Amino acid sequence: MRTKPLLLPGALAVALTLSFSLAGCGSSADDSPGGSKAEGPWSYESASGETVEVDHTPERIIAHSDEAATLLSYGIKPVGIYGNEDPKDNKNLAGYDLSGIEVLGTEWGDVDVEKAAALNPDLIVADWWPAEKAYSGLEEGVKAKSKKLAELAPVIGGAQGTSLVDTIAYYEGLAESLGGDVEDTDGAEDKAAFDAAVKKFDAAAAAKPGLTAMAMAPSKDLLYVANPTYAPELLDFQKWGLDVLTPSKPDPSFPYWENLSWEKADKYQPDLVLLDDRITDADYAALAKQPTWQSIKAVEAGAVVKWPAYWVHTYKAYAEQLDRLADEIEDARTDIGS
Repeated sequence: MRTKPLLLPGALAVALTLSFSLAGCGSSADDSPGGSKAEGPWSYESASGETVEVDHTPERIIAHSDEAATLLSYGIKPVGIYGNEDPKDNKNLAGYDLSGIEVLGTEWGDVDVEKAAALNPDLIVADWWPAEKAYSGLEEGVKAKSKKLAELAPVIGGAQGTSLVDTIAYYEGLAESLGGDVEDTDGAEDKAAFDAAVKKFDAAAAAKPGLTAMAMAPSKDLLYVANPTYAPELLDFQKWGLDVLTPSKPDPSFPYWENLSWEKADKYQPDLVLLDDRITDADYAALAKQPTWQSIKAVEAGAVVKWPAYWVHTYKAYAEQLDRLADEIEDARTDIGS
């Protein structure tokens, strides 16, 4: 059986070797602040609350791979990217031209800082995690040498948490301040598709009053139940009418999840299970062998759909996911859970 480190948000990513593969983060978001676009000095406020200032509009940008996709959607091509997987496996980057972009890391917490320094960056773009007070790839638990990335250039980014819409909008504003074209590029079309997808999702949820859903992520030893308070897309789903349930006892030290032993997998009984979509086909096969997985009535009834957990960063990707989920909500039953 293949094993791979469990890469849940931030600090939990350290030294967990499990048979199910996950990746991601969660916390809270801020509204998009304004920036200044000019020939001379450039400044923009990060979600950390710090105003980042550079003596020119940054051009040599290193970005976390998810955030890089948003910049690319507005015509801004980073010189380097790093992330939790090979760029060709990153859902946000699908369809974008990555030629000429240096890959600086493909595993959480492991960035080739020497290669990054050779790119002479003037800005680093990465999500800010307020709960951990750190940027993506610079959280507690990453390799010490990787943290030196922050010494190469100012770091800036939007926060995830209260709404994924706010996170995406933050990067739209940041891209515009960097000279990106937010009106006449694919980004404008993607935003229109997203607006249509929200309406479709809202209508689907409204047509299924009483439907309950719960987001889950499996590992070899535990079943993680997501806390919407720290999952921006789940908060959006709630706002658009889907009743995403909140676990009663999130982990106090890491409140993104409630951690259930497999013996207690049936603690919650929603009508619909939203399953972390970062697990692989092999992981699904292993999950099917967990006898108590079937003790969740929705699982037994086949009412399991994919949850885009923590990775969406573009209007394009969000529109695609909402379209799919709206179709699945339309087909969902409301008499399974309790």
